[in-house]
Amino acid sequence: MARARADTKYVFVTGGVLSGVGKGITAASIGTILKARGLSVNIQKCDPYLNVDAGTLNPAEHGECFVTHDGAETDLDLGHYERFMDIELGQSSSLMSGRILREVIDDERAGKYLGKTVQIIPHVTNHIQETVAKTAKGFDVHIAEVGGTVGDYESLSFIEAIRELSLKLDPQDCLFVHVVYVPYLGASGEFKTKPAQNAVRELRGLGIVPDILVVRSEVKPSKSIQAKLSLFSGVDKNAIVLLPNAQTIYQVPLTLEDSGIGDVITGRLGIRAHQANLAAWKRVVKSALTKYRKTVRVGVIAKYLDNQDTYMSLTEALRASGWANDVNVEIEWIDAEALEKDKKNRQQLEGLDGVVGLPGFGSRGSEGKIWAATYAYENKVPYLGICLGMQISIIAMARRAGLTKANSTEFDAKTPNPVISTMAEQIGKENTGGTMRLGDWTCVLERGTAARKIYGQGEIVERHRHRYEANNSYREQYEKWGLKISGLSPDGNLVEMIEAPGHPFFVGTQAHPEFRSRPNRPHPLYTAFIKASLAKR
Repeated sequence: MARARADTKYVFVTGGVLSGVGKGITAASIGTILKARGLSVNIQKCDPYLNVDAGTLNPAEHGECFVTHDGAETDLDLGHYERFMDIELGQSSSLMSGRILREVIDDERAGKYLGKTVQIIPHVTNHIQETVAKTAKGFDVHIAEVGGTVGDYESLSFIEAIRELSLKLDPQDCLFVHVVYVPYLGASGEFKTKPAQNAVRELRGLGIVPDILVVRSEVKPSKSIQAKLSLFSGVDKNAIVLLPNAQTIYQVPLTLEDSGIGDVITGRLGIRAHQANLAAWKRVVKSALTKYRKTVRVGVIAKYLDNQDTYMSLTEALRASGWANDVNVEIEWIDAEALEKDKKNRQQLEGLDGVVGLPGFGSRGSEGKIWAATYAYENKVPYLGICLGMQISIIAMARRAGLTKANSTEFDAKTPNPVISTMAEQIGKENTGGTMRLGDWTCVLERGTAARKIYGQGEIVERHRHRYEANNSYREQYEKWGLKISGLSPDGNLVEMIEAPGHPFFVGTQAHPEFRSRPNRPHPLYTAFIKASLAKR
């Protein structure tokens, strides 16, 4: 019996050989070239971790926690999806095993399985399929990336779910993209395809035959690799694309398009679409590769230095703002702990054109961050405080004005001057997930402020991820400290933005505007900061 044609086409992206091979960038790039053909495209990350969401994952190990407009705490790949495809994703685009298992168990407790034995197959796999199909509804194409590496125990339920889903669809309604890695042995000057062959064999052993192979490598291999992999994997040579490391990740969509893989996808899926229009994307790549005459040095005061993915959206926002100002942005990573431990380390701030107070949690490095904010204010260095960075700047200015023990209750629960404190309804929940102010929140900007001028409007919406707030008991003292509240929540109860009048640029926001920045449309707050940094230089 013929299967019914689906309204939505599916592209499933898996990875082999090793983790971090580039599945997220590949999935985002496929979405980009399909959107460039006039198709409506949605995208989703299926993450095998047994967490309910990414809110409690260690950023030093897993990279940044990206927050969607509706408050989902997600894997950083959703940031890639949004930046590449210029879309806003929601809760349904992030699917973690913990959430699936919790929902299945909740259904079992509610008696929805009518006394049946609840098992991975079919109950968990069916629930995954239902969630994927629900997220895909209404789009021409839905891309689902399965995190991790094929062969991981925790990813098996997702692999099985997409295999089963493909059987329910017409063959022209879905295809599988497998991202593999080919190492290069410098000693012998050879590329070794055996790990990639084994990765394909492992996927086939789980019942999935890949339609497309994306071959990652450190350097560009010869095209003979395609013929060899085609022979040993059974994937058509024209459906194998070589993807060596690029000068910028924004080149990947163009590389995929030049390889003809966009036509392979639309052909296999039976999609009629116009020719890809990537003119705007080519301008992004040109901007990213341009070496501008001027350079600004921006110091980012960080405490997670082992993995720069921790601040991925923020650094991308800085770079994109540099392109908009025709300037190179040189990012200097400055260890907040080192600043507070040894005064000699503070020389790192000399000669900087701008300082960014980064978001984060916990007291580690807080004194170094406070010192950096104070330095930026006193030396007229442009300062941009993001989330915790804004809170740090308030503490710094309060201390300068005489409240020498001013602090956040996050850092010192017994501080006599808690200028930053927990919202009343969240006391006692400081170390748990999903209890923060998350997602889109509206801010009303004060007339005549730098913030109002930067945004060019009186009311803005930005994404948030924080638990601590500016203590309203101290608001009347801000002017004495040298600060002005430039943005409040619509009810006037929450301080959203602050600035220092008379300073070249000293602005803080409780929000994460970097989440809404795009490579072709950088965020105005970051653009204004880079402009001020350039003016200082």
